[in-house]
Amino acid sequence: MAEVINMPRLSDTMEEGTVASWLKKVGDKVEEGDILAEIETDKATMEFESFNEGTLLHIGIAEGETAKVDTLLAIIGDEGEDISGLIYGSTQIEKSDAISEGEVTEANISEADFDESSSELPEGVIVITMPRLSDTMEEGTVASWLKNVGDEIEEGDILAEIETDKATMEFESFNSGTLLHVGLQVGDSAKVDDLLAIIGPAGTDVSAVAKNFKMGALSKEVVPKPEKKGEVLKTETIKEVVTVNTVNTVSSERIFASPLAKKMAEEKGINLNQVNGSGENGRIVKRDIENFTPAAVSSSSAPVVKFVPTGQEDFDEIPNSNMRKAIAKNLAKSKFTAPHYYLNVEFDMDNAIAFRTQYNSIPDTKISFNDMIVKACALALRQHPQVNSQWFDDKMRMNNHVHIGVAVAVPDGLVVPVVRFANEQSLPQIGAAVKDYAVRARNKKLTLDEMEGSTFTISNLGMFGIESFTSIINQPNSAILSVGAIVEKPVVKNGEVVAGNTMKLTLACDHRTVDGATGAQFLQTLKGYIENPVTMLI
Repeated sequence: MAEVINMPRLSDTMEEGTVASWLKKVGDKVEEGDILAEIETDKATMEFESFNEGTLLHIGIAEGETAKVDTLLAIIGDEGEDISGLIYGSTQIEKSDAISEGEVTEANISEADFDESSSELPEGVIVITMPRLSDTMEEGTVASWLKNVGDEIEEGDILAEIETDKATMEFESFNSGTLLHVGLQVGDSAKVDDLLAIIGPAGTDVSAVAKNFKMGALSKEVVPKPEKKGEVLKTETIKEVVTVNTVNTVSSERIFASPLAKKMAEEKGINLNQVNGSGENGRIVKRDIENFTPAAVSSSSAPVVKFVPTGQEDFDEIPNSNMRKAIAKNLAKSKFTAPHYYLNVEFDMDNAIAFRTQYNSIPDTKISFNDMIVKACALALRQHPQVNSQWFDDKMRMNNHVHIGVAVAVPDGLVVPVVRFANEQSLPQIGAAVKDYAVRARNKKLTLDEMEGSTFTISNLGMFGIESFTSIINQPNSAILSVGAIVEKPVVKNGEVVAGNTMKLTLACDHRTVDGATGAQFLQTLKGYIENPVTMLI
């Protein structure tokens, strides 16, 4: 039977997604766990795997297209299966489909049971439902409330921590008002789209809204109207499951466990009373079920000693800053759109070390190896303008000026201030500019103009002892140079093994603008300047 796959919600704030690429095409066989597509969210580009097996029969969203969460993404089923009804009916939502059997004890609710004109929500009242915080989430558990009934809520405030089948996540409010009603207590679980809370003007009576709200039978804007005046829709009472232990005694103490842990325990026949929870406040989570070993019964009189760990796993959740979100979005876009390739070289640094020592002997002068690399790159780029180019969707720009971005680490992430016309500046001028940028970057004093317009980027981790690494291109630039540490080691010179100093560099290039030979020629020119730095002064 064909399975409809909708656009998943891959982040807690995701409202729509863009298909960056399809890794399967119509007609391909799909196994459970296969990566179907790469989907760009508001935070990053992520791989989306299939939870079904079969043949990919239909693709609903083409590469590059954007669609809202829960829009038809694909259909998987048996080869040759007729799916026309699923495709053409995908935009229609049958309200009765959202009501599970037995959930409503009266007749199934239909469009006729609603009178939107007379059953609208009170003015300003917003119903908040259990969000879908992961692509496989079917229900969530309220781990904690960060707001109480009567509290004023601002847009962006964290309302609660919701435990999904994958993690405990903060859930923020997208509305402002007073918290009028809480539909779930701490530890309670509910299916996605069940009533979570109600926000509105202070003093508003929302008891009828809370009482009549039914998952799937209502939109967030409509309250069901009883079929007859005074008649109230009857629902099944949700009964708490009482766990029975191995000697058939009933435990009256409530067991706190995640939905996934409960499901796994049921499948494995594990009594949750016997499981020690390692989650927050002793909550039983997935790993507790996976690691559970029934207590052994010893035939001897000696007691069985079982090791019980006393440690507790915990973590601190830090909301992503706007800078971190921007870095994630830009670098993910670069990595998944620019065809990167890497060229690795190793330079002899003996002459560079001697040159720097002599140069710094001049009074009131101090340059770094990084300053020398910036200057050398600027001069080499003038001779290889292709490496100094930029890629745009409709054109390639060949820059006649050289503006070099220098990556600087800051507490929130990474910024790239730009040394403009670097080829025209002296080594001390470059050194002063980079030092000034680094200080102001850490104090968040850089202007937007000082971080825009680079034509080439340098990332140096040598001061941290990193010998070799690769970087992601800072688009729209065509290349970025990764600079490692200077390492003292045995080298071969004139047929003899002697002590020497070398430095490894990696050039990442965008193959759309820089061919391999072009990148190699640039590195040869750069090698000449670095290994004979006096040529930079001529």
